[in-house]
Amino acid sequence: MALGEAGATVICTGRSSRTRALRSDYDRLETIEETAELVTTLGGHGIPMVVDHLDKAQVRKLAEDIRRDHGHIDLLVNDIWGAEVLTGGPANWDTPIWEHDLDKGLRMLRLAIDTHLITSHYLLPLLIEKPGGLLVEVTDGTLDYNATHYRISVYYDLAKVAISRLAYSQGHELAAVGATAVAVSPGWLRSEMMLEGFQVTEESWQDAPGKTAPPDFALSETPRYVGRAIAALAADPGKARWNQMSVNVGQLAREYDFTDVDGSRPDSWRYIENVRETDEQADFSEYR
Repeated sequence: MALGEAGATVICTGRSSRTRALRSDYDRLETIEETAELVTTLGGHGIPMVVDHLDKAQVRKLAEDIRRDHGHIDLLVNDIWGAEVLTGGPANWDTPIWEHDLDKGLRMLRLAIDTHLITSHYLLPLLIEKPGGLLVEVTDGTLDYNATHYRISVYYDLAKVAISRLAYSQGHELAAVGATAVAVSPGWLRSEMMLEGFQVTEESWQDAPGKTAPPDFALSETPRYVGRAIAALAADPGKARWNQMSVNVGQLAREYDFTDVDGSRPDSWRYIENVRETDEQADFSEYR
């Protein structure tokens, strides 16, 4: 949607389609067609394409279709995940590897890592057709934060760290052909699944902090906030200075001076590091 705001042509891929040709691990009502329509409504051109990014043949066909219809791509946003149902809620966290379900753990890594590798293999040739291309790997937590924090389980932890490292390693290879790779982490993301979990809607989310959600959910952000971060990176002629880096949305908002849709500038990772983990007290308004 944020790329639509910027007037981009956005190819929206995934398994969640009105066609029900494929079924995602989440099996939710939201679809790629709905997303594409929202992109178009906001001024871009949204194109839905049903793809299972674990299926090499489907991703190869995606690349062939894009090359035929568009010639190249300027931006690849790799936000494939789909393993929240395997992660489970807090009661399942901190389960040691010898007690964790092995099949679920390996599936989590396939969804998190194999999908990104397959997608990059087939789509990056379209990105490097022209200099200035951008690859964004979306993850949870920056490389610096995750380096000193255990994240839920061995499998989840590895998934989140691996994506930041993918941006680093792919950035090493892309630099030689004039392209850039950056790992970007949103903060407290108000996705449809998150809102549902906290028993609120986008219109009533402010009722959740301290009730159905932790107090610092007051610093949550819409998915469009990270989208605006990516749009700002893509439009920056000097984006190569970010190559191989791992950053969060709050950092990019300060750098590029954009806001969330309500005009605020949530900075939940700065709050986590400055306040939550130091047991200090702070006014949430100082971080929004």
